[in-house]
Amino acid sequence: MSTISPEQLNSIREQFPALHQEVNCKPLIYLDNGATTQKPKAVINALSRYYEHDNSNVHRGAHTLSDRATEYFENARKTVQRFLNAAKAEEIVWTRGTTEAINLVAATWGRSNIKAGDRILVSGMEHHSNIVPWQMLCEQSGAELLPIPVLENGELDMAAFKTLLTPAVKLVSVVHVSNALGTINPVADIIALSHANGSKVLIDGAQAVAHWDIDVQALDADFYAFSGHKLFGPTGIGVLYGKEVLLNAMPPYQGGGEMIEHVSFSKTTYNVLPYKFEAGTPNIAGAIGMAAAIDYLNTLDRKALAAHEDALLARANELAAEMGGIRIIGNAANKASVFSFILEGAHPADVGTLLDQQGIAVRTGHHCAMPVMEQFKVPGTVRASFTFYNTLEEVDALFKGLEKAKLFLL
Repeated sequence: MSTISPEQLNSIREQFPALHQEVNCKPLIYLDNGATTQKPKAVINALSRYYEHDNSNVHRGAHTLSDRATEYFENARKTVQRFLNAAKAEEIVWTRGTTEAINLVAATWGRSNIKAGDRILVSGMEHHSNIVPWQMLCEQSGAELLPIPVLENGELDMAAFKTLLTPAVKLVSVVHVSNALGTINPVADIIALSHANGSKVLIDGAQAVAHWDIDVQALDADFYAFSGHKLFGPTGIGVLYGKEVLLNAMPPYQGGGEMIEHVSFSKTTYNVLPYKFEAGTPNIAGAIGMAAAIDYLNTLDRKALAAHEDALLARANELAAEMGGIRIIGNAANKASVFSFILEGAHPADVGTLLDQQGIAVRTGHHCAMPVMEQFKVPGTVRASFTFYNTLEEVDALFKGLEKAKLFLL
């Protein structure tokens, strides 16, 4: 059963305007939260307020609008610092999202520290954005990228991980929550084992931050990356957290304005943290919108919301067992609210299309995680990803929609 009352849930849903519309003449049931979450009024209003009243470039402006924009922009950085419990605001670097954050680390820390003969470990369930940048780095450096195997239930093979964790491993980069399977990885254990081996660790937190609080100091993560749009914030904004000592030692990622201290044709010196990694005009509105999303989440009981999401996933598993003909992809004991499945005998794309005709939004395909799809020998899955504004009635409607889809496809 849900841990929040119907009245509380209705109050929450009222804050998300996009939920209150029809699609194909049906009330929208939005179950694609793993791809991007809908935005509360607080975020929409914060974006409008910035553009209507405070629109200006940040830093060095000699006028009031620039001063206000700078204050809101830097306060947003402090909001993220508190959200992650980072030691300093300087450890928060704005990026376009998780993908750019990982590429930043690969291009700066990686090129400075990875050499021929070194190894990088990633898990077999990674999103492509936590595979391809390391492949590119390995091609350039002569290092080797190795996958940590995934067990048949969708959990990481920790015994195999310990075997792979040799002195040659300089970096371990793993997803906190699998976007394709919903598996919650034991990142605290992974970090502790990696540090004992002398390896640095990057955690892809894109799918984790929307579900529970993150404490990077308690985890002892070297790097932690996430995207605003999966946290009920705007698109095009993300965060790289890095330990100050590591960020200080890393060269800049891109050259241009803002990331410099002094430029001449004989020599350029670089700005202090975090600005040396933030070349050009930043996504000011995006940062402000992300802070508004975090502030909104802080008004809610996140533990109760997480329990509600667990109840949604439990209902989906229960109905799948009753319905039959459904193969769940990813049965880890510790899962986030991701229900990834195959309707036996039907292509995922066809299922998604028929659900959309009933107003039900899901995602289909390989979810940018082709290696794990190959492991499970499927072309892709149908993925319903739940968040706290979804209802048990919407889960029921999903399965009614699947019953109708079966009439056409099987």
